[in-house]
Amino acid sequence: MAIPETAADGPVHVLLVDDLPANLLALEALLRRDDLVVLKAASGEEALEMLLRHDVALALLDVQMPGMDGFELAELMRGNERTRHVPIIFVTAGSSDSQRRFRGYEAGAVDFINKPIEPHVLRSKADVFFDLYRQRRQIAAQRDELAAATKILRDADRAKDQFLAVLAHELRNPVAALMSGLDLLGRPRAPEQADEIRAQMERMLFHLARLVEDLLDVSRISEGKVSLKTGKVALKDILLSAIEGSRHNMDAAGHTLSVDMPEDAVWLEADYTRLAQVVANLLNNAAKYTPAGGRIELAAHRDGAMVEIRVADNGVGIPPPMQAQIFEIFTQVEDHRSRAQGGLGIGLALVRRLVALHGGSIAVASEGAGKGSTFTVRLPLLAF
Repeated sequence: MAIPETAADGPVHVLLVDDLPANLLALEALLRRDDLVVLKAASGEEALEMLLRHDVALALLDVQMPGMDGFELAELMRGNERTRHVPIIFVTAGSSDSQRRFRGYEAGAVDFINKPIEPHVLRSKADVFFDLYRQRRQIAAQRDELAAATKILRDADRAKDQFLAVLAHELRNPVAALMSGLDLLGRPRAPEQADEIRAQMERMLFHLARLVEDLLDVSRISEGKVSLKTGKVALKDILLSAIEGSRHNMDAAGHTLSVDMPEDAVWLEADYTRLAQVVANLLNNAAKYTPAGGRIELAAHRDGAMVEIRVADNGVGIPPPMQAQIFEIFTQVEDHRSRAQGGLGIGLALVRRLVALHGGSIAVASEGAGKGSTFTVRLPLLAF
């Protein structure tokens, strides 16, 4: 798994604490390397302030300082949750008798270095802690990535289960109706009754075919198996085809459709069938989620090198928390399920993917429940 550069390969901070500026400069010169940020403090109090602002891989503390000495600073570091695990190396010019070493290790030191310092000894010891720090940071980054991936998979699995439950319900109803129709046709009845039953069965078969086709379309696009058959097409022709394909649903609900499209010819390099499908899906969605006798608007206009197609309604609206998720494959607004009328909640996912294949984008705007929705598709114009 790749580790983000900022998490695994960023600079390492080392803290140098000494009351003599010359000693700080000497330590800095010995440790200098491109990936190291040296923090210098002239007192224990200043060191504690720096430790609150920075994550430190190693602290080099002078033992003999006026005021708070190195041992006292180390004890304070060990008592703080943020700094208790920072490795400490004491730098001392005095004798390193066993009593001083015992106090130092008791305060949390990992090592002692005596002055005058041997450069290669200091560098080799410091490099060990820098490498350990990088490894811990890499492990933490991997842990965070794994946690995020686990959450995504868990959410996807839960959404898949919900989707399969809806799918089973949507398939069961037309299948049950077809079985009932076959049973009724097997019984003696008047010709006109048989014709009515066959018409109902045809509607159920059409519904089943539409569900399966939507599922196959999403699957093909997800696997990269859909290739657009693009050519020079007129925006007006696409919109008129979409209106024709959705007119039945709008008329059945008694909706009023207003259309506003450019008077001049607007040309796109697009797949005529797929873009007509996009607009028809948006119109059908508006018809489905708008109470009977509602208003639906279809408008299109140029916007620089793009064309903007807008489908608006005065229907049930979309809650703000759901607007960022509405185009996901398994997403369906819970309060809308009773209005879905045989939908699987994949229509908008299909629309977004088809729009993206054309190099465009789609966005939704809604002030909330009961305040309607507006879907806006932006597509590049044909370049002449």
